[in-house]
Amino acid sequence: MSYSIDLSGRVALVTGASSGLGLQFAKTLAGAGAAVVLAGRRIERLKTLRAEIESAGGDAHVVRLDVTDHASIKAAVAHAETEMGSIDILINNSGVASTQRLVDVMPQDYDHIMDTNTKGAFFVAQEVGKRMIARSKGAAPGTFTGGRIVNIASMAGLRVLGQIGVYCMSKAAVVHMTRAMALEWGRYGINVNALCPGYIDTEINHHQWGTEQGQKFIATLPRRRVGQPRDLDTALMMLCANESHFINGAVIQADDGFAV
Repeated sequence: MSYSIDLSGRVALVTGASSGLGLQFAKTLAGAGAAVVLAGRRIERLKTLRAEIESAGGDAHVVRLDVTDHASIKAAVAHAETEMGSIDILINNSGVASTQRLVDVMPQDYDHIMDTNTKGAFFVAQEVGKRMIARSKGAAPGTFTGGRIVNIASMAGLRVLGQIGVYCMSKAAVVHMTRAMALEWGRYGINVNALCPGYIDTEINHHQWGTEQGQKFIATLPRRRVGQPRDLDTALMMLCANESHFINGAVIQADDGFAV
């Protein structure tokens, strides 16, 4: 027996969609039938992705978004809903990292990570969540099909790693934020869950894996490999599916056993 997830008629907003995991998430959701809003700062790259999605028969729209700017968040979400309709799915993906010992972290380094990964993620989810709650309250009985918010955390939010301590702190906050939102918003038919990827090969880190140091690090991983962005597709689709209404407040590790 085969099983497929159909997101036709659903609108998905993906932040940080211009590269890496966000790009893959957007293509996966579009492939499942969702109309996808591609959000980020690198507009030309988003336009290229939009063209790729549309050439494959999908539906996509580009919106400028800086998650560290509250006015930008409100404007982007409003624009997205004006162009595509009410947002059903949020993939809260924007994030940054830096490699530093804790004693070397400067206030601007700390703010850069926390403002993007924690504060930015919170206010994006809040803006979308407000609109989902309003729809739920105003809907005729049985007509609101529910919302899905997937916060992209990290296995580093579950296990502290050396030299990225502030990043670990920021993603641990996203994990707890997810649970708090699930608790408050579940009564409105909104499911909020966190996806915690492990080491994934993306354009940001691709050059590292072929180096001697990178190969030594891979040898320390449970199955001596790093993942590909597509390896997260199944977990993502499960959390976005209409049928996943009983999954709320979950923190899903997709790290090949690293955090065990």
